Amino acid sequence: MSELASSPAKIIDGKVYAERLRAEVAREVAQLKADHGLQPGLAVVLVGDDPASQIYVRSKGEHSLAVGMHSVTHRLPGDTQQAELMRLIAELNADPLIHGILVQLPLPKHLDERAVLAAINPDKDVDGLHVVNAGRLASGMPALTPCTPLGCMILLRETVGDLSGLRAVVVGRSVLVGRPIAQLLLQADCTVTIAHSRTRDLPAVCREADILVAAVGRPRMIRGDWIKPGAAVIDVGINRVPFDDPAKAAAGRTKVVGDVNFKEASQVAGWITPVPGGVGLMTVAVLLQNTVTAARRLQGLA
Repeated sequence: MSELASSPAKIIDGKVYAERLRAEVAREVAQLKADHGLQPGLAVVLVGDDPASQIYVRSKGEHSLAVGMHSVTHRLPGDTQQAELMRLIAELNADPLIHGILVQLPLPKHLDERAVLAAINPDKDVDGLHVVNAGRLASGMPALTPCTPLGCMILLRETVGDLSGLRAVVVGRSVLVGRPIAQLLLQADCTVTIAHSRTRDLPAVCREADILVAAVGRPRMIRGDWIKPGAAVIDVGINRVPFDDPAKAAAGRTKVVGDVNFKEASQVAGWITPVPGGVGLMTVAVLLQNTVTAARRLQGLA
């Protein structure tokens, strides 16, 4: 579809597209094994015992094994020192069976996150956070791209179709999501605005968007009357808030919501990603795809 959809919004089901992408990765892994004797390998490094990080790491390990990859998880204690972590990364850089390296963030506060990310071989940086990959992306060169922005682009292409000439507004300028997705939208020939906390009349800027990407980290910040009728809304936010039900809230129970007020926005937008069930499900699937891409490039098969 080249024209914007009419409201009410079509829900973009991240589960459907993530399952499809994982199936494609599994086929490609099997083909690489059969044709080249190459098994893409992913190493995930977890420092400390943050509960959310443990869940993410377990999910990444399980999914990589499920598609036939070589998968290794290194779990280090929370008091691991910088030098020890750097030694592990150097070993993984040199390991021919490992094509993708991911250090689970955030790291404990005593560790230098930037130095750790900079130590990863850019060609194995499947999280796409190395400054070399950021530079390659900005220059239009082949790069390993951060997983969440790439997942957003897959959802947009699968639903909206041709993005050329559309106006895109990205609310948020983080190096994890906002900046890289702006680069990807530019490469897709969109006219891109990056908005942020100091943008004047942010609602008016958002109303110009055929594609609105919310990646600001503030629950339900984007209201329905900020959205152009028929626009595609991609909600990257993951925020925990108390339940609306007073009894549940009083019991300390929380739920996950996005940066967009879904109830309002879904009455105006043409397409919208729910939270949960949207972009987040794409992130691990794209990580697997990035690992296959890295393996191909490292073996000269790209």
